[in-house]
Amino acid sequence: MLRIARHRAQIAAAALVSAAALAGCSGGPSVPLRTGFGGAFGTIPAATGSPHAGTITWAEPHGQAPTWILPLVDVNDSGVNNVYQFEYEMWRPLYWFGDGVEPTQIPSMSLVSAPVWSNGDKTVTVTLKSSYKWSNGQPVTARDVLFWFDEVKAALKQSPANWAGYTPGVGIPDQVASVTTRGTSTVVFALKRAVNPGWFWADNLSQVVPMPAAAWAKTSAGGPLLDFTVPANATKIYNYLAAASKSLSTYASNPLWRVVDGPYRLTAFNSTTGAFTMNPNTAYGGPHAKRMSILQAVPFTSPVAEFNAVRAGGIDVGYIPSIYAKQAGAVKASGYNVFGYPIFGFNYVAYNFLDKTGHFGSVIAQLYLRQAIAHLEDETGYIRAFFGGAGGPAYGPIPALPQSPYVPADAVTDPYPFSVPTAISILKSHGWTVRPGGTDVCSRAGTGTGECGAGIPAGTELAFNLIYRPEPPFIGEMVTDLASQAAKAGITIRLQGSSANIFTKPDVNKWAMADFGGFTDLAYPTTLGIFNSTGGLNFGSYRNSTADKLIAASMASGNPAAVKAEASFLTANQPGLFQPNPDWIAVWKKNLSGTPDSFANLTQANLTPEYWYFTR
Repeated sequence: MLRIARHRAQIAAAALVSAAALAGCSGGPSVPLRTGFGGAFGTIPAATGSPHAGTITWAEPHGQAPTWILPLVDVNDSGVNNVYQFEYEMWRPLYWFGDGVEPTQIPSMSLVSAPVWSNGDKTVTVTLKSSYKWSNGQPVTARDVLFWFDEVKAALKQSPANWAGYTPGVGIPDQVASVTTRGTSTVVFALKRAVNPGWFWADNLSQVVPMPAAAWAKTSAGGPLLDFTVPANATKIYNYLAAASKSLSTYASNPLWRVVDGPYRLTAFNSTTGAFTMNPNTAYGGPHAKRMSILQAVPFTSPVAEFNAVRAGGIDVGYIPSIYAKQAGAVKASGYNVFGYPIFGFNYVAYNFLDKTGHFGSVIAQLYLRQAIAHLEDETGYIRAFFGGAGGPAYGPIPALPQSPYVPADAVTDPYPFSVPTAISILKSHGWTVRPGGTDVCSRAGTGTGECGAGIPAGTELAFNLIYRPEPPFIGEMVTDLASQAAKAGITIRLQGSSANIFTKPDVNKWAMADFGGFTDLAYPTTLGIFNSTGGLNFGSYRNSTADKLIAASMASGNPAAVKAEASFLTANQPGLFQPNPDWIAVWKKNLSGTPDSFANLTQANLTPEYWYFTR
């Protein structure tokens, strides 16, 4: 499903990437697979066998070749391909969030111990573990954390687009008064005001990626090391590192990128195709298989080409495009393990609250109308018919699957279950003359009980357009069924396929509804930037004072589960039409083993091959 991959929800729309771009044609036999834990498609076997090293071939998702290597990623290059499936193999963040399918922290994979809060949640102290070292043998120190922070500030001083995790006034670096070091392993972040510790930990500290100051704090290959705490020097250093990151053809040869603290180091990179090879970093201090293998990323010209390689047994680790989900049984029988799970995030149809065409902005501002449309969506049917059974329901910004500590009760079961009669009843009770197969008309204008609502004159018709992205195919299938069910309730939805990014168009009256994908959620899944009134990704200009207060509380209150209240309200209030999440279906050969969570990670766009090994 098309998604905006985000370190945080506030990155610009230019970071729109296809986290699971799928294409192809249906067909092939349907062989049922046994369902595993909560919503899984297929199962993951336990680690087994005697570990052997080799070269593991991994299928790069189509269109996701790396385009940035510096672990301070800009807006235009902030997709999962650059961060989670490339940079994080070489440089690890302070905190690793993503435990199999669950968006929770793994202490053993984090570079630091748990954060210690003080001063009324205005000071947080982290201590680096002694086990992590750079590949040149030097320890990862507090100064390396400070180096990253100062380079972030230098990058942002030139342009807000230079770091994808930036939101003016929010989080790192704007809410940080100072960063200081105590000895070689302790870092203290002093904040300008109290924050919600859960939010700052999961959505801010998790983005901090220590960089090797002793190797990178310079402005030329043979130049001297500079004091990066001097802003002018930090700017020169950033310019040097960013220029090197833009030089794709030198990724494998530039000595800069050979100093790593992650499980792998880059040994080959094809700047034309995006193919790359990584060898194990023998100095890696985190958990890994007893015998680590070489990782070889293999690009494909299309998802169809990738799936053909899977069917031919030509790739060790790959995926099944959703259109081929019914062939999963045959793939398993040919020698692969198969496991699918929905990614932590949400897909939705955006409503344009500013569209004046046919008074749509006033119409969609009525909660009852949004509820009626929600009752016309058959999520269970979509999963069965369009996802081949490989998917999970999602009724709000925090889906029921994968499980997280923040799923509100009203997102576990459908608050607006599929029912055309219920939608009709809602419309009739609010002043609409319902014409199944025709177009409903507002017959009782006004703002009182049983009337259509503010700004909706008598005679207004329930007819509007819905623009959608034609790839992957199931987007069109879902909106086509929605339009068909809506017609039964007298709502005319005119469908228009388009690959253009309408969200950047100045004429807001060209679309009423739009289905272009969705968002990945953060470990602490606030919708800051998406559904707050001033959010840069608030494509439909949804504005609600209660939502604004709840989103603000998710960042600033002392309640660790404040985001749960935020998600509960948005699930009920329907700022967009939430849709089910298709599974990302991973496959790997049966002679490849490792911890089950390391394979489950694939469904969440995380890549942790350091745990994998050959059994024969």
